[in-house]
Amino acid sequence: MSQHSRRSFLADVGQGMIVATIGYGAALELGLTRAVADDTPARITFGPRESLVALMQETPIDRLLPALVDQLRQGVALKELVAAATLANARAFGGEDYIGFHTFMALAPALNMSEQLPEPMRALPVLKVLYRNTDRIHARGGNGEDALHPVEVSSAFDTSDAGARIREAVRNKNLRLAEELLAAAAGRSPTEAYNDLLPAVADAVEVHRTVLAYRAWDLLDLVGPEHAFTTLRQSLHYCVDNCKPSYNDRFASLRDLLPRLLDQYRLVEREPGTRVADDGWLDSMCNTLLTSTADQAADAVAAALADGISAESVADAVALVANQFVLRDKGRIARNAQPNKPIGSVHGDSIGVHASDSVNAWRHIARVSNRRNSVVSLILSAWQVGSDRSFAPELATGAPQPAPEQVEKIKSRDQASLVADLNDAIRHQDQARACALVHVYGEQDYPAADIQSLLLGYAISEDGALHAEKYFNTTTEEFARARPKFRWRQLTALARVTASEYGQPAPGMAEARCLLNI
Repeated sequence: MSQHSRRSFLADVGQGMIVATIGYGAALELGLTRAVADDTPARITFGPRESLVALMQETPIDRLLPALVDQLRQGVALKELVAAATLANARAFGGEDYIGFHTFMALAPALNMSEQLPEPMRALPVLKVLYRNTDRIHARGGNGEDALHPVEVSSAFDTSDAGARIREAVRNKNLRLAEELLAAAAGRSPTEAYNDLLPAVADAVEVHRTVLAYRAWDLLDLVGPEHAFTTLRQSLHYCVDNCKPSYNDRFASLRDLLPRLLDQYRLVEREPGTRVADDGWLDSMCNTLLTSTADQAADAVAAALADGISAESVADAVALVANQFVLRDKGRIARNAQPNKPIGSVHGDSIGVHASDSVNAWRHIARVSNRRNSVVSLILSAWQVGSDRSFAPELATGAPQPAPEQVEKIKSRDQASLVADLNDAIRHQDQARACALVHVYGEQDYPAADIQSLLLGYAISEDGALHAEKYFNTTTEEFARARPKFRWRQLTALARVTASEYGQPAPGMAEARCLLNI
């Protein structure tokens, strides 16, 4: 769109501010009404946030961080910057760009990380991800063609059985119909729209499809329910974009298995189970899932839910499996090595990191969706770890880190010495020693804060191959809710990944520190 046409549209909006209330804004975004001008605008706009959103899309990358720090000094909250970046990312990429949707998925974790920092440093993780966001927008051609545009839906549009119809539209690559159905549902309520979206998400199970759908929902707390369609429709674009013959072949058995398990165990009709599993059950279920095929793992979880085991206990068990993938991973092999992911590394898109982030996302989806989608999410989390393990069968039998001989090398039991030695191990990219040090630290029952603070610093300073923020958020969340017997496995895995990713500084961080006088 030309600058002239954008100015004309914004002028029209200014003339019509009396009607541009939150209801009007939502209707305009959904395409349920027309703008004040005669022609429907070609660009989605975001009312009072539009200037910040435009800043994220239009500011040259070499001027971005000074502009953002200036916004902070003028009193703009970090949450507002993240909300604007969320909308800019959605408008620019629409879930169709690999780096773009990874950046979208890192926004909420970065904000969560900021809340764990002292005041002078709080902006750092957010600025890191906002820099990545705008840098990618410009790499894709700057403020050019947007991926998302307004969608118009008649008030008489048929939305019956929307979830199944959206799924079928995705399978047929009919993006227009899928978006119209989702737009109509979002016009009624974000919750209805999310539950109608999830059957399409569940139709082909892999990490990006899962985590993108969860983060799209998670970010509604920041951007507001009036932007539900903008955030959620990215999942439709992703699903349609990735609906290929290979997907249909790979997931054909799952599409048959899922309804069969729901019927066999009558899971939708049952009241949710409330039985909290003990440590022995969690150990046993973890071992079962580690050695199961994807279909067997799904069946094991369905049976547990039918037996009254609580959703959180089931999710705990699946999270333990994903964590074991990180601890048992032999590291990246030569043919998969890249400059920022060398031989032996386990950070970035490793099986364990991907599985852990997926399971964490499924856990959250299960919490916020309706009964059917909640049960499906838990079953699919198990199916997904079984599927992931099939690509590396040695994960079922390999010994987890830390190895006993590595633990024996750790002589100190002093808290400060263990933290200092962990810092040294990370800087030498010694994954085995890092794991052993955190394991020993946990055995002493020392507070986790010092370890988490150290690892947080590196999650901010290092690039992390697009996964540092998400994985830090995943492991610290899982640590906080895990049983004492299991929780230190999460920080041990995080220490390993941190040692793996060290040595690749995040773009923009040196400049951000300078601007913030840190």
